[in-house]
Amino acid sequence: MGRINHHLTDPLLIAYAAGTLPEAFSLVAATHVSLCDECRARLAAFEAVGGAVVETAEAVPVAEGSLAATLARIAAGPKAEIRTPPKAAGILPAPLAAYVGGDLSAVRWRSVGGGVRQAILPTSRGASVRLLHIPAGAAVPDHGHRGTELTLVLQGAFRDDADRFARGDVEVADASVEHTPVAEPGEDCICLAATDAPLRFNALLPRLAQPFLRI
Repeated sequence: MGRINHHLTDPLLIAYAAGTLPEAFSLVAATHVSLCDECRARLAAFEAVGGAVVETAEAVPVAEGSLAATLARIAAGPKAEIRTPPKAAGILPAPLAAYVGGDLSAVRWRSVGGGVRQAILPTSRGASVRLLHIPAGAAVPDHGHRGTELTLVLQGAFRDDADRFARGDVEVADASVEHTPVAEPGEDCICLAATDAPLRFNALLPRLAQPFLRI
């Protein structure tokens, strides 16, 4: 893999370290960090700071018997199924392969038009995340953002008005960004994209299809 030029911002890494990101964004962050030495080091630094803060925080009293009650509820609950996470032997890094249940062959793609395909991954509310398969040379319709969109490249590369994004790069787009991502020729582009609000398409047809495509 070549050099990664586009990284997660400090606020996103801090929120990921604190566990306050929506699950969809956390999946993108975990997948990017698994590929990026720089962000992995920055994350470790933020986690160390967070650990130091916890160590100096004042203790909070709890009710007597709360530990025993918690352990009893755990024991009475359903038995956890122990599964071995799939190894990253292909395109999908380990954190993402665990969600998909394998590599690209396990992905259930759905056409969204223009040769582009998507697969929405199940996550908790607050944001959504999907895999996108964009044919080489194809473009995603021109759009803006009502919230934040994180797009991590897993294969190939795309360009927009901002820059070029290749494997491991993550584009952080907010309401100020309006773009038309185009996959580079030669290799299909596969991305992991998370959003916390619907996109704002400029053309009529994408707007009409948007409720059905859940994007």
